[in-house]
Formats: sequence, C-alpha cells, structure tokens
Amino acid sequence: MADPAPDDSKFLFLDNDFRNSGVAQADWSAKKMVWVPSEKDGFETASIKEEKGDEVLVQLSNGQKVTVNKDDIQKMNPPKFSKVEDMAALTFLNEASVLQNLRERYFSSLIYTYSGLFCVVVNPYKMLPIYSEKIIEMYKGKKRHEVPPHIYSITDNAYRNMMQDREDQSILCTGESGAGKTENTKKVIQYLAVVASSHKSKKDANPPQQQAGSLAYGELEKQLLQANPILEAFGNAKTIKNDNSSRFGKFIKLNFDVTGYLVGANIDTYLLEKSRCIRQGNTERAFHIFYYMVAGAKDKLKEELLLEDFSSYRFLVAGHVEISGQEDDEMFIETLEAMEIMGFTEEERIGMMKVVSTVLQLGNVKFEKERNSEQATMPDNTAAQKVCHLQGINVTDFTRAILTPRIKVGREVVQKAQTKQQADFAVEALAKAMYERLFRWILARVNKTLDKSKRQSSSFLGILDIAGFEIFEDNSFEQLCINYTNERLQQLFNHTMFVLEQEEYKREGIEWNFIDFGLDLQPCIELIERPNNPPGILALLDEECWFPKATDVSFVDKLMNTHTGHVKFSKPKQHKDKLMFTVMHYAGKVDYNAASWLTKNMDPLNDNVTTLLNNSSSNFIQDLWKDADRVVGLETMTKMSESSAPTKSKKGMFRTVGQLYKESLGKLMTTLHNTQPNFVRCIIPNHEKRAGKMDSILVLEQLRCNGVLEGIRICRQGFPNRIVFQEFRQRYEILAASAIPKGFMDGKQACCLMVKHLDLDTNLYRIGQSKMFFRTGVLAQLEEERDLKLTVVIIAFQAQARGFLARKAFNKRQQQLTAMKVIQRNCACYLKLKNWQWWRLFTKVKPLLQVTRQEEEMGQKDEELKAAQEVALKSEAELKDVTQKHTQLMEERVQLETKLHAETELYAEAEEMRVRLEAKKQELEEVLHEMESRLEEEEDRTNSLQHERKEMEMQLQLMEAHIAEEEDARQKLQLEKVSVEGKVKKLEEDVLVMEDQNNKLQKERKLMEERMADTNSNLAEEEEKSKNLTKLKTKHESMISDLEVRMKKEEKGRQDMEKAKRKVEAELADLQEQHADLQAQLAELRAQLAAKEEELQATLARLEEECNHRGAALKRIRELEVLISELQEDLEAERAARGKVEAARRDLGEELNALRTELEDSLDTTAAQQELRAKREQEVAMLKKAIEDEGRGHENQVQDLRQKHSQAVEELNEQLEQAKRVRAGLEKAKQVLEKESSDLSADLRSLAGAKQDVEHKKKKVEGQLNDLHSRFNESERQKTELGERVSKMTMELDSVTGILNDAEGKNIKLSKDVSSLSSQLQDAQELLSEETRQKLNLSGRLRQMEEDRNSLMEQLEEETETKRAVERQVSSLNMQLSDYKKKLDETSGTVELLEEGKKRLQRELEAANGEYEEKASAYDKLEKSRSRMQQELEDVLMDLDSQRQLVSNLEKKQKKFDQMLAEERAISCKFAEERDRAEAEAREKETRALALARALEENQDALDETEKMVKALRGEMEDLISSKDDVGRSVHDLDKAKRGLEAMVDEMRTQMDELEDELQVAEDAKLRLEVNTQALRAQHERELHGRDELGEEKRKQLLKQVRELEAELEEERKQRGQASGSKKKLEGELKDMEDQLEATSRGRDEAVKQLRKIQGQMKDLQRDLEDSRAAQKEVLSSARESERRTKAVEADIVQLHEMLAAAERARKQAETERDELSEELASNSSGKSLLSDEKRRLDTKISQLEEELEEEQANVESLNERLRKSQQLVDQLGAELAAERSTSQSREGSRQQLERQNRELKAKLQEVEGQGRSKLKASITALEAKLREVEEQLEIESRERQSNAKNLRQKEKKLKDLSVQMEDERKQAQQFKDQAEKGNVRVKQLKHQLEEAEEEAQRVAAARRKLQRELDEATEANDTLSRDMSSLRSKLRRGGGEAVFSSPSPRSSSGGGVGGVGGGGGGGGSMRSLSLGGSISRRSTIKENSVELQEEEEPPSRSPSPPLDSRAYSPDE
Repeated sequence: MADPAPDDSKFLFLDNDFRNSGVAQADWSAKKMVWVPSEKDGFETASIKEEKGDEVLVQLSNGQKVTVNKDDIQKMNPPKFSKVEDMAALTFLNEASVLQNLRERYFSSLIYTYSGLFCVVVNPYKMLPIYSEKIIEMYKGKKRHEVPPHIYSITDNAYRNMMQDREDQSILCTGESGAGKTENTKKVIQYLAVVASSHKSKKDANPPQQQAGSLAYGELEKQLLQANPILEAFGNAKTIKNDNSSRFGKFIKLNFDVTGYLVGANIDTYLLEKSRCIRQGNTERAFHIFYYMVAGAKDKLKEELLLEDFSSYRFLVAGHVEISGQEDDEMFIETLEAMEIMGFTEEERIGMMKVVSTVLQLGNVKFEKERNSEQATMPDNTAAQKVCHLQGINVTDFTRAILTPRIKVGREVVQKAQTKQQADFAVEALAKAMYERLFRWILARVNKTLDKSKRQSSSFLGILDIAGFEIFEDNSFEQLCINYTNERLQQLFNHTMFVLEQEEYKREGIEWNFIDFGLDLQPCIELIERPNNPPGILALLDEECWFPKATDVSFVDKLMNTHTGHVKFSKPKQHKDKLMFTVMHYAGKVDYNAASWLTKNMDPLNDNVTTLLNNSSSNFIQDLWKDADRVVGLETMTKMSESSAPTKSKKGMFRTVGQLYKESLGKLMTTLHNTQPNFVRCIIPNHEKRAGKMDSILVLEQLRCNGVLEGIRICRQGFPNRIVFQEFRQRYEILAASAIPKGFMDGKQACCLMVKHLDLDTNLYRIGQSKMFFRTGVLAQLEEERDLKLTVVIIAFQAQARGFLARKAFNKRQQQLTAMKVIQRNCACYLKLKNWQWWRLFTKVKPLLQVTRQEEEMGQKDEELKAAQEVALKSEAELKDVTQKHTQLMEERVQLETKLHAETELYAEAEEMRVRLEAKKQELEEVLHEMESRLEEEEDRTNSLQHERKEMEMQLQLMEAHIAEEEDARQKLQLEKVSVEGKVKKLEEDVLVMEDQNNKLQKERKLMEERMADTNSNLAEEEEKSKNLTKLKTKHESMISDLEVRMKKEEKGRQDMEKAKRKVEAELADLQEQHADLQAQLAELRAQLAAKEEELQATLARLEEECNHRGAALKRIRELEVLISELQEDLEAERAARGKVEAARRDLGEELNALRTELEDSLDTTAAQQELRAKREQEVAMLKKAIEDEGRGHENQVQDLRQKHSQAVEELNEQLEQAKRVRAGLEKAKQVLEKESSDLSADLRSLAGAKQDVEHKKKKVEGQLNDLHSRFNESERQKTELGERVSKMTMELDSVTGILNDAEGKNIKLSKDVSSLSSQLQDAQELLSEETRQKLNLSGRLRQMEEDRNSLMEQLEEETETKRAVERQVSSLNMQLSDYKKKLDETSGTVELLEEGKKRLQRELEAANGEYEEKASAYDKLEKSRSRMQQELEDVLMDLDSQRQLVSNLEKKQKKFDQMLAEERAISCKFAEERDRAEAEAREKETRALALARALEENQDALDETEKMVKALRGEMEDLISSKDDVGRSVHDLDKAKRGLEAMVDEMRTQMDELEDELQVAEDAKLRLEVNTQALRAQHERELHGRDELGEEKRKQLLKQVRELEAELEEERKQRGQASGSKKKLEGELKDMEDQLEATSRGRDEAVKQLRKIQGQMKDLQRDLEDSRAAQKEVLSSARESERRTKAVEADIVQLHEMLAAAERARKQAETERDELSEELASNSSGKSLLSDEKRRLDTKISQLEEELEEEQANVESLNERLRKSQQLVDQLGAELAAERSTSQSREGSRQQLERQNRELKAKLQEVEGQGRSKLKASITALEAKLREVEEQLEIESRERQSNAKNLRQKEKKLKDLSVQMEDERKQAQQFKDQAEKGNVRVKQLKHQLEEAEEEAQRVAAARRKLQRELDEATEANDTLSRDMSSLRSKLRRGGGEAVFSSPSPRSSSGGGVGGVGGGGGGGGSMRSLSLGGSISRRSTIKENSVELQEEEEPPSRSPSPPLDSRAYSPDE
C-alpha cells in the first residue's frame, strides 16, 4: 500500500475542541434539550418549554412547537459526551443518543465506534486512508484505550490476548448485506498476515530489497490472502444492496504456534444461498464465477467448456449485469492466478469450470407437456447433450432418469413418468446440488492447502463472517436459520459481556450479585432447537418429514398445537394464511411463511441422476458425487405424496438440512464458547450506496437487529458510566468544594467525601479501587448541577468585574471634572491678565531667563545619562547571576517536591493504617461489651425458653393423643395400601420391561443404521438381509408409535390441565393486581382529598378576605365616582367662565390696537410727540421683558412641579406593573405545581409497571417450575414406597404447625406494635398541624400587639425581663416538641429496622425448620426447596432495592415540589402586600381628590368674585368716561389707581414668595416620603424572610409525610409479596375478593365524585378570586382616572397663573400708556382744545384698561386663595404622613423586637432538639446493639426449635422499652408545662392524643385476642383436614399411579406430604383461609403477619401435581 496522506489522522482521531465549548454546554444547560421521535430522522432535538401532566410541550430546532407524550421523550447527553469513542460511557444510554453519536462520528469520517464489547462499523462507501502499513504499525501492541477505535485495535487485542493468556480468540463480524462484513474480515486477515507473518524476520533482515510502505508476506500468508478471491468468486454475488455480497457465512480459523507465527488456517462455511444460481432479481447477478467464466474464457477454453453468450442462458435472468469499476474478464484471470497460488492443478481447474458451465446448461434444458397426458417430454436435447458431455455421462440414460426415473415401490422397482413441473424441479434441484457440492469441494481443497502441518499449532484466532438478523416481508426457512444463529450469537455476547463487566466489578471490589443475561434468550432458542418435551420448530419439521401425507399446513398446525402457550410463539392476527406463524426474537417479531419448508429441509434429488453422476467417466465428477447414496430420493417424495404405509426404508441414509445446520451451528458455538469472543457489528447507512448520507430509521433497525441496543439494555442493568478518581475530583470538586479539606488527600477518600456531600443515593453509584461506577443518568445530573454552580461563580465574577470597571470610569470622570475646573480657573485668570501690561512684560522677559541655564542643564542631563547606563550594565550582570541561581533553586525545588510528595504518600498510608487499626480496636472493644451483655441476656432467655418448653410439651402430649387416634385409622388404610402397592409394583415391572425393550430396540436401530451406512457400497448383495430387518423394524416401530401415541395423549391432557391452571392463576393475579391498585388509588385519593380540603379551607379564608376588601373597594369607588362627577361639573363651569374672560380680553386687545393706531396718527404731527413715543416704547419694552422674565420663572417652577408629579405617577405605575408580574409569577408557579403533580402520577404509573414486570418474571419462573413438576411426576411413579414415611411426616407436620402458629401469633403481636408506633407517628403529624395552626394564631396576635403597642410601650419596658424568661421556657417547650417529632421520625426508622430484623428472623426460622426436618427425615428434596426459596427471597430483595431507588427519586421530586410550594406561597404573600399598598394609595388618592374638589369650589367662588369686581370696574370706567370734562380730577383718580395697583403688585410678589416657600416644603415632604417607602420596603423584605422560614418548616412537615408514605409503600410491598405468596390459597376466597372489589370500586366512584365536587368548588373559588382581582383592577383604573383629573386641575391652575402673568403685563402696559398720556396732556396744554376729543377717547380706553386690570386682580386673588387652600391640603397631607411615619416606626420597632424574641425562641428550640436527638441516638444505638445480639444468638441457636418464639418475645420487650423511654421523655416534657400558658395547651393536647393512642392499643389487643381465638378454630379445621387427608391417601392407594394427576386432593392446598416447612406453612395458611372466610379484615391481618407461612405455601387444589410436588418448587414463583 502507498503511504497514507498526512491528514489521515482526521479519519481516526477526534478533535476535542468542541467538547469543551462553553457555548454548547451553556446552550444545553439553559434549554432542557431532549430527543423526540421523528418519522424522517428517527429522533430530532427539541427543548422542553412546558410540562402538562403526561404530555410535554417542546420546541423543535426549526421553531415549531409540538406536544409529545412524556414516555416518548429520551434524554440528551451533555456536550461533554459528543462523538464519544465508547458509547457505553454515555450517561443516557438510549436509542436516540446511540444514533446521534454514530451519526456525528460518521459525518466526521469516523466509521469505527465502540459500544461496550461491540465495535460498530458504518460503511463509508468510499476509500479511507486508514488501512496502510503506517496505521498497522500504529496499532501494533497498543491497548484498546490508547488508540482510536479501529478493526486493527480489535484484532491486535485479540492477538495479544491469545499470546499472553494462551486462550483461543474469535472475532464475530455480523451485519446486513452491504454493511462491510467481508471487507472488515479481509482487513483482519491482512493485519494478522503482517503482524504474525513468519516471513517478517526475513523482511527485517533485508530491508533494502523492499519498498517503503509495501506489505510483505510469506507463502502461507499469500495463500491465505489468495483464498479470499476464490471464495468470493464462487460465493459472492451482486445484490440490490451490495455489489460484492457474500451469499454464505464463513468461519476462518487461523492457527498460530507458540511464538505467535501463523502456521495454518481452516475455513468453515454456513448457509450457502444455492438458489441464486438458478434465479435472481432483475438488477442482481448470480455468483460472480458465471460472469467471470463467460466473459473471461478464451478460444480453446471456451470451446472446451461449451460456453455461449450471456443471453443464451436461462439461469442468468438479467443477462450480463455489469458492476461499475470491475471487469469480469480481468477478474477471471485473477481468480485463476489465485487458484494457481493455492495449488489447484490444471485438471481440477478445468473440472471446476465444467461444473459451472453444466449448471448454466441445465437451465437451458426445456421440457414440454404431451398432448394427451401430463407426462413431460424433451423435444430438444441439445442442452442435455452438452450437460452429459461436460459431466461424462450418457445422454439417453440422463434423459430417461429425468423423464421416467425408476422408483422402488414396496419390493418392486417401477418406472414412473414425470410431469413437466416435476422435471423442471428435478433439473433445478440438480443444478443447485451440483453447485453446492462444487463449493464444498473448493472449500475442502482450500483447507487442505492452508493446513500446514510442519509446525504444531498452539492456539488459534477465528473470524466469523455471517449474515446478521433478517426481518423481511416474506421470511422463509433460510431466515429462520440465520435468525437462530444470531440468537445464539447474541446469547454468547450477553453472557460474555456481563461476565467481563462483573469481573471488573469484582476486581474493583464492588458488591454485585451475578446475573446471567444469556438466559433472557434461552426461551426463544429452546423454541427453535429443543429436541423433545415439547419438541422445537426444527425437531417438529424433521418429524413431519418422516410422516406420510405430511404437508406444510400440517407442520404449522402441529406447531400451533405444541407451542400455543409459549411466550415466544404466536399466531399472527393480521395474516389469514395458514402457513404463517410468529416468533418473538430479541430483535423483534418475525412472521415466518412455512411454504415449501418440508421440501427445503429434505432437499430432495433425482437419485437416478445422482447414480449416473456417481458413475461418471470424469474422476472429478465422481469425487463430487461420491456420497450420492445418502440423498433424499424420489421414493421418499413419492411416499410423502401417497397414502401408502409409513415405511421408512432409507431413514438412516440421509440427514435433513435442519439437522446438518443445527449440528454445524452447535460445533461453531462450542468452538466460540471455548474462545474469548470479540464482536464487530457492521451497519449499512443507506441503500443508495452514497457516502456521507445516513438513513436514521434504517440504522436504528440494524442496531436492534445487531444486538447493539440489546447490549446497551444489559449495560444499563449495571454501572455503565465509570470515571477515574482524579478526573471525577477535577471535574466535580466545584460541587463539593467545602467538603474536601486543604492539603493532600487520597483520590478515593476525596471522592467518598464528595459523594457524601452531594447526597447521592447509594444505589446509583459504587466506589471501586481505582475508579467510580455510576448508573445511567447520574453523570448528566452532576453536569447540570456543575453548570448551575459555574453560572453562579461566573455571574459573581462578572459582577465584580463590572463593579471594578464602573468605579474606574467614575474615578476617571471625577478626575476629568477636577481638570476641567482647573482649566476653567486658569482660563479665567488668563482672561483677566491678558490685557495687563505688567503681565505682557513678564511673559516676554521670562523666556530670556532660561537661556543662561540651558548649558548647565545639558551637562546635568549627560551626567545622568552616564550614571543610568552604568546602573543598567550592573543590573544586567546581576540579572544573569540571579537567573542562574533561580534555575538551580527551581531544580532543587522540584527534587524536594518529589521527595515531599513521596513522603506525604507514605505518611498518608501510615496514617490510614493507624486509623484502620484504631477502628478495629474500637470495634473489638464494642464486640467484647456486646458479648458480655449478650451473655446476660442469654441467661434470661434460657429461663424463658424452659418455661415455653414446658408449655410445648403439654401441647405435644395433646398432639400425641391425637396422633394415636390417627394411627388406628392409618393401620386400617395400611392393609389397603399393601394391595395397591402390589398392583403398582406389577405396573412398574411392566414399565421396566417395556423400557428395556425400548432401549434394546433403540440400540438395534442404531446398530442397523451403522450397518446400513457401512454396507452402502454393496447394497445389491445385502438387499435380502435388509428386507428381514425392515420387517422386524416395522413391528418395533408400530409398537413405538403406539407408545408415542399414548405419551402424546398424556402430554395433551397434562397441557390442558396446565392451560386451565395458568388461566385461573392469571385471572387471580389480575384480580389481585386490580385490588392492590384500587387500594393504592384509594389511599392516594384520600391523601389528595385531605390536601384539597386544607387548600379549600385556606382558599375560603382568602376568599372571605378578598370579598371584604372587594366590598370596601366598591364603596370607595362609588364615593370617588360621585366626587369625580362633581369635579367634572365644576371644571366645565370654570371652562365656560374662562371662555368668557378670553372673549372679553380679545375685545379689549382689539380696542387697544385701534387706540394705538389713532395715537400714532395723532403723534405723527410733531417731533416732540415722536420722541415721547420712542421713550414710552422703550419703557414698554423694558416692562415687557421684566414681565416675560417673571413668566419664565413661573413656568420653570410649574414645569418642575409637573416633573415631580409625573415621577410620582411613574413610580405608582411601576408598582402596579410589579403587582402584575407577581400575579404572572403566581400563575406560572401554579402551572409548575400541576406539572409536578403529573410527574408524581407518572412515577406512580412507573411503579405499577415495575410491579407488572415482577409479575411477568414470576410467571416465567412458574413455567420453569411446571417443567420441574413434570420431572417430579416421572420420579413419583418410581417412588410409591414413600407412603409409609408420609404418615410419619404428617405427625411431625402437625407438631410444626403448632409451633408455627405460635410464631405467627408473635408475629401478629409485633405487627400490632408496629401499627401502634405508626399511629403514634400519625399523632405526631397531627401535633405538627396543630402547631402550624398555633403559629397562624400567633401571627394574628402579633398584629393585635402591633395595634396596642403604643399604649403598652411603658409596661413592655418594665416587663421585658420577665417576658424573656417566659419566652425562653416557651422556646424550650417548642424545641422539646420538635425533638419529640424527630424522635418519632427516628423511631419510624427503628420500626423499619425491626421489620428487616423480622424478615431475617423469618428466614432463619425457615432454615431452623429445614434443619429440624433433616433430623426427622433424610429427604434431599427439602434442602433443594429451601435453597430455591432463598434464591427467590434474594430476587424479591433485588426488586425491593429497585423500589427503594424509585422512592429516592420520588423524595427528590418531593423536595423540588416543596421548593416550588414555598416560592408560590412567598409570591402570594407579596401579592397580598401589593394589594394592601394599592388600597392605601387609593385611600390617599381619595383624600387628595376631596381636597382638590374643595379647592375647585373655592376657585369657582373666587372666579365669581372676580367677575363681580370686573363689573364694578366697568362701572367705574363708565363714570370716568362720563366725567371726561374734569381732566385734573381724572388724573388724580388715575394716580390713586396707580398706587393701588402698585400695592397689589407688591402683595402678589409676597404671595409668589410664599408659594415658593410652600413648594420647597412640599419637596421636603416628598423626600421624607421616599425615605419612608424605602423603610417600608426593608420591612417588607424582612417579613418575606419570616415567611420563607415558615415555608421551610412546612417543607420539613412534607418531608415527614414523604417518610410516612415510604413506610406505607414498604407495607404495600410486603402485602404484595404476601399476596403473591398466597395466590394459590386465595382461589377459595375469590368470591369474597370480588365482593370486596365491588365495594372498593363503589368507594372509589364515591371518592371520584367527591373529588369532582371539590374540583367544582375549587373552580368556583378561582372564579371568585378572578372577580376580586378584576374589581381590584377597576379600583386601580378609577384611581388612575382621578390622578388624571388632578393633573388636569393642576394644568388649569398653571393656565390661570399664565393668565395672571399676562394680565399683569397688560396692567403695566396700561400704566405706561397712562403716564405717557398724562405727560402729553401736561406738555400740550396749549393744544387742549384740539386734543379734547382724543383725550375722551383715551379716557374711555383707560377706563376699559382699568376694568380689565381689576378683573385680572380679582383673578389673581382667586388664584391666591386656591393656592392657600392647596397649601392647606399639603400641610394636612404632611401631617398625615408624619403620623403614618411615626406609627410605622413604632410598628417597625415592635416587629424587630418580636423578631429578636423569635430568634431567641428558635435558638432555645434548637438546643432542646439537640439534647433530645442525642438522647434518642443513644437509645437507638442501644436498640441496634440489641438487634445485632438477637441476630447472632439466632445463628448460634439455629438448631433449637423454640428459639424463634423467644426472639419474638425479646422484640416485644424491646418495643416495650422503647415505649417506656417515650413515656419518660413525655414526663420530662410535662415538667415544663407550668412555665407558660402556650406550653400548657400543647402538652394537654399531647396528653389527649396519648390517651387516644392507648385506647387504640387496647382495641388492637382485643382484636389480637379475637385473632387468637380464630387461630384456635383454624387448628380444629386442621384436624378435620388431616382426617380428610388420611381418607384421600386411601383413595390414592386404590386409584394407582395415574390417579395422582387427576384427583383434586385437598392436601395439595394444605401442604402435602413431604412439604416440610412449606407444607406446614401451607397447611396453616389453608386452615386460616377456610376458617376466616367471612371476615375480610381478619384475613387481611393474618395475611400481613404470616409472611413465612405464605412463602412456604403449596399450590391450590386445582393443580394437577401430586402432593409430593411441594418439595420441588416455591409457589411464590
């Protein structure tokens, strides 16, 4: 090969940059990314947006939102696991993740991926540079994890393991056609030919002779590589999927010597598709050799082979189908060269080609039907002549053999004419057989060449290249064989995989129970290959091949009858075809079509033709057909088609295809089992043969069929994710940073501390010696937590960075500000100085002063430069020295660090050893103390045991009297038994004789078969002997067939009984499951009902509050609406008045303009008048400017007021928006809670599914037990002599039942004590709820105290000390209460421990009973049954672990639910506070609106007054006009008016100043308001904190409820186990259970109705709540409208101010004009007569102006009055605000004081809790020590029968001690009662509840006594049953052996004869079930407390098995 390209690493190595991409990690953690099913891509990515119960709303990558079922979602792995090389390391092992990983790697040109033991290969459909010699060298000697995935890595590891371990290896390549199996097999051989070549030593010796990059091989290696082209030419073909598809499976066995050199090879093939040589698809080809030969044979060879054109051959359906990139003639030459290298002679090659040509010519042989008959004829025998020429046989004989073959019918040989169909079938069968024999001969020849025996092989490496699992539309016999092979291979993989997994667990020291997952596939494999009892598919097919008139339909019918009840077999419902049946493989359901299966299995040939070929003139052909006498001939086919006698003359002469394949597969599996397998799974990405494209659906189907997903399923059972300690610590130490101390710590210790800190469930991880193991999904959870932690850290870092940058920018701005000030100051100085002459002189002289100093400065600078250079040189030298010293020191430091590291490791190891030794020492001391205490207890126990022994002896005496009576009856029955035994012995002797005859016949048959095989060559001579033998054989076979018919009848009867039994058991199991589900649902509904009632009460309280608030708000709204309507009316009136004023003003303006024009006309006459006019205009302009300045000032002030007002309004809007956001948050939290509840319901459903899985497993085990039953039934017939021992066992059984009844009574007592403890726990819960109610009452009292606080402040200061003392006492009481609650929690834990101890006691009781029975009777089967029971108990414990894991998950979800609940409550509190604020603001707005309304009224009055004043002024103006003659008087009046106006202006100025002062006061009040609001916010936050603490307490309560639910779940599991144990016993109680089910269903319906009613009430409440919220919104909107109106009023006020300013300006202008006019009048006295008319006009104008001025003054006064009133309102508001501030401060002080008191109370509570906890821990440790002592004592005294009762009594004593301790604690609590009234109330409640508990205990004791009486009645029922048993025994003896199967023995339900422990238990259980049929409650108590009896119970009376079968199996299964 050529050297690989420099970038070939990208096809192997992964670019790891993207794995550490923070963006990808953040995106994954921010969006909840999952996989959802997709029809196009299999799965596509989506992010979870919302969860709604079982459905989830997800957003796809294209933005589309879809609702998906939660079960259809698959979790996505973090980006850390993208393109991972080993998919077993994925934290989420699901189909979508596996497919995505393969897809990403495939698109990155990474075609090899590991999946646990698998190496998955995806066909790239292009050449990749990853198979060069450079790559081979890279993989040599490397471990799997050191290099990327590659077929070379698999091969090299197999080779190295073979060399190191001397263990044979195998590489298994499977996959669909076109997936690359053959190519990968070639690469394996190529790699081994290079690595293990014996020629490589020569190559190393002569490197110059070979080119770089070329591969060199020895002779054997060349032959091994050249064998492949030959096999490909004869065994490969072009298909739709693949141009070079292997149509056979092969196992290449490469042999190696001790040194690892290749010394030989051997190839086995499987399932050649020989039908391809006669028919193919339109675009497909037959085997390559046909095309190679026709295209490549030249001249002489072509003539010799009689070859023609492609189109001439009928068997080549599509003619010459070419393959792109391949020339057939060149391939023919290469094939011949390969044959030459392999050592094929010329004669052999020509013979092979002739056979190939013969196959083609056989297709051209044509037959036609005669006109008058069905007989076939051969009109043209040209093709037949060519066939005979090529095969060396006679044409006539060949034609006769085809058309009229000789058939042996009975003793005569006749010629039978063949039809056209038969002749065509015979020719096609001959062609297929001929090609198959040629292929087998080639294989044998190749193996002969490759078998080098020069060096002895030490070990081998096998490569299996076989088709993968196939599911087509039409699946036939070939697919069954392939799928059967893959089932066996998958079983091998499952076994190998988990053996390796579990070896690693063992190596790492992990606790693990071995699981053989290979057994999962065993039922399907047995269905196919089982030889008998019942026979499998292949065995039935072989059996049908022998029967006459057998057809494919009869075969399928027999299959249906035999395997109807098999779990892996079914009849397809959608198919109506009778030939269809379905098999459930591991890869899915496969529907098989059994058409032509009998023919395919027998593979019949025309034996006349095979005889001709065997006698051919060609030696090669003779060699091919040398075993022609072993084929299925025409005789067999004739006998199958005719109804002649079933003679089987050639039965031993041939073997069916199924038998041969089964044998070859068995040999292959034996070989593979003896090797260490390596698995390669090849995947075809698409059917278009396009590179870079992957069809996801196709790949998923192949992953299922290839077993990759099956392997992943198995992997998930263990701990698939594993991570080294160092990596785990490095990646996840951020999650537990505080847990690991500083300094060195061992990796394992650090990981243990981290896991403890993370609070992971112990079932989710294991800690090994070098790494940590995790279950699936745990690492993803840790990744999420790590992302959250990183986001918190990064946010904090960003906050610090942003703060630093902001401070830096602020400092920079400050520096810029100071610099600007400096620059401004300097500029101002410069502007002052620039025109000063002395400064100019200074600036000109100053530069001249520096000229003299320049030379001195230059000299100084030179000296400084030289000194700096010298310093630089010195520093460089010093730096070099320092760097040298630094390097030396660093080297020394590294050495010291290595030494220090080694020393620290040694120190850590020594420290660990010291700690271990100390721990061992402490443990030994504890053991010593325990042993001493145990010795004392044992003495007490022996005394009590002696007392009990006496009681038991009394009972034994009573039982012996009863046994004596039974003995009399037994002696009577004994006589009958003798006669029955004689009959049974005779029958047994007959059976033995028949069996001997049968064995002899079988031996004779084998001998006959061997003789027939030996005498095939001389058949003619031995025909007479064979006739005699066949006669004898037919006789024997008839006898055998009769026996088989009898056996089948018996088997059918047994199967019918088993079916009926399974049906009844299934119905019972379903009823029990329904009953358990109904009980669980009822409990859930009750819990939900209680929760809903609590929520309902809370919501009702809230609703009442909301209704009250709503009524108040509606009242306020009505009042505001009235006020607003009045204000609107006033506003409209004011607007109308304003319009009038503006109209008058416009008229005055127009008159003024007219006067001006007239004045200008008059003044134009004289220059003096013009000058005066100019002066007056200047003065007017000055006045205008002054007025405008004042107006601007007023406008600025008004704008400032507006801005402040708008800011206040914006703040109010923001608060409203916050309230809306809070409401939205509440709604979201509600939705999240609903989702959480749906999650909980889904988890409950998953629990139910797990329960169903357990039931399915149980049914499987029952099937196995049924098989065991059949075996035991067979052994039963041979052991009827055990009848006498049965009677003895019944006596012992009765004694054991008495003992067990006592033990059961004690068990019942224990369970009652447990129930009493649980009732105490419930009382504690009620205490908790009462405490929460008291806390709520306290909060109400706190409010009252806040109201009364002002009056009680002085008394509080005097009584603070006394109150603190009382509060300390109260807190101590509270702490004691919480301590008691925790004690109760811990006692619940101790109760669980006691229950576990009880289970241990029960198991040990079983062991003790077993040993007792061993002493009494020496039956081995009892030990087997006991061991089987222990295994079943272990399985149940495994299930219990899984249930505990589910419970832990539920706990986590409960924690999340608690968090969400707390958040929702906090948000609701916020919302309530916001509502209170809004109401307060509405009240304030109401007061403001009232004040503004009053101001409006006053303004209206002022307007009226101004109108009156205006009218008065107008009257005065008219008077002035009327008195126009008296000019002097009018001037005097004008002067007066001027002075009055000046005084008014002064008053206005003072008023303006006052207004400004008032405005400043209002701003100060606003600042105070802001301070108060901040204080209120702080108070609000503190209140929120307090509510959070309340939420935390409620969360603790919920956690306690979760623990209680766990206890209930444990009880439910026990009940479930008890129910499964007592399943068979409950058949008699079925009717009662049905009644109970009906009652429970009615109760459930009632509960559902109540739930619906509650939901309706909840909806009504929600509607009311929404109405109240809408009312609140209306109140807010009305408040906003009032604010708008106030703004409008303020705007009117501003406009009035502007009007006032305009009037003031007009007044000043009028005054100036008046002055001008007076001056003109004074100066122009001479022209008085001329200007008198003008004067009058001016006077009228002046009067008008004065009237306007007066009107404006009136307006100004009214405005001033309004301002005064508004000021009064502001003062009132300020006063109210100050009062509110004072009250809020006082309340804040009281609240802080109460908080301090609360903190002190909490501290005291914690102290008391700590004290109580320490006491309780001590008591618990003592209890645990006592429990250990009990367990050890049980182990020591396990052989003593009465120790169990003593142990139970000891448990009762311990429980009493616990109750005494609890009473002591309660007495301590009562001592604190006198210290506070609250404590007294709570302790009284506790006393009351204790009295109730005692009453309940008394009731329980009464019920216990009742149960004891009922048990006595049960013993009497036992006596009656024992009598029935004796009568039944007599019937059994009379009825004989077979009656055992059919008799409905009552003893089967009561334990049976040799039942041992199980029998005893079963008897007790059945007696109880008979005596307690009426009372359901009593039955349930007995069921709950008789675990051991139920575990050992027998099957019910309907079981067809005899009584002795109880020893063989456990009914729990």
